[in-house]
Amino acid sequence: MAIPPTSAAPEVLYDVDGHVATITLNRPHRRNAISVQMLVELTEVIERIERDRGVRVAILTGAGAGFCSGLDIKDAMAGTGIGGGGNVSPGGAGLSRTTDLPTIALHEMNTPVIAALNGAAAGYGLDLALGCDLRLAAESARLLPGFAKRAIVPESGGTWYLPRLVGWAKAAEIAYLGRDLTAAESQELGLVNAVVPDEQLMGTANDWAGEIAANAPLAVQSIKRLFRAGMNEDFRTHSEHVLLQLTALMRTQDFQEGLLSFMEHRAPDFTGR
Repeated sequence: MAIPPTSAAPEVLYDVDGHVATITLNRPHRRNAISVQMLVELTEVIERIERDRGVRVAILTGAGAGFCSGLDIKDAMAGTGIGGGGNVSPGGAGLSRTTDLPTIALHEMNTPVIAALNGAAAGYGLDLALGCDLRLAAESARLLPGFAKRAIVPESGGTWYLPRLVGWAKAAEIAYLGRDLTAAESQELGLVNAVVPDEQLMGTANDWAGEIAANAPLAVQSIKRLFRAGMNEDFRTHSEHVLLQLTALMRTQDFQEGLLSFMEHRAPDFTGR
């Protein structure tokens, strides 16, 4: 994969506070539209989180007024970005598997991720949001599933996530009509978990993240792995898979701490061991 020279400013910001990592898409001048550099940096950050045993939950958000406006159309039209003449793959211009890297890494990561939708999530940005475990939306946020209006398809996971999140008929309604969805409409459809006032978005996201981080991290990661596996397993196979995970968890120090804290009527202090 050929990667263009990186700009001076990072296009993905990364910060860790305690057990919570915050990932911020950082192209506010383009409503955080996706560039090749951003794809590479985002994949690196996701992989970094997975390696960091101290991080128990991540928040994904956007800088400025938008979450992510999708692939950078201006760059594509100028022939310098994804879908245009930019260096996306060694074989030439246009879309390639490069565009899938962050969404695949996001889907396969075991650390839970909360999307904090601070503004519009369109195109690739919508797929990114759907790939997170939980979605919190500011009241002013919108989901823009207008792929069919642009003669394309959800290129990075949307066609996989939508039917699983809302069922076939609702997914078809959302994708075929391509109408913009308000935060309230998105919550009613089950695409976002909660809608909060704009100024409370990151506070709420951090509250949720802190509550998740206080639980046993190995158990939370196992639950996520089992959710993911269960989408493609029959019940008997999945039950056997669950038993294997449970047997491993019952050997951990955290399991003993969970039992002891329950008996002592106190909050548990999990270490991830």
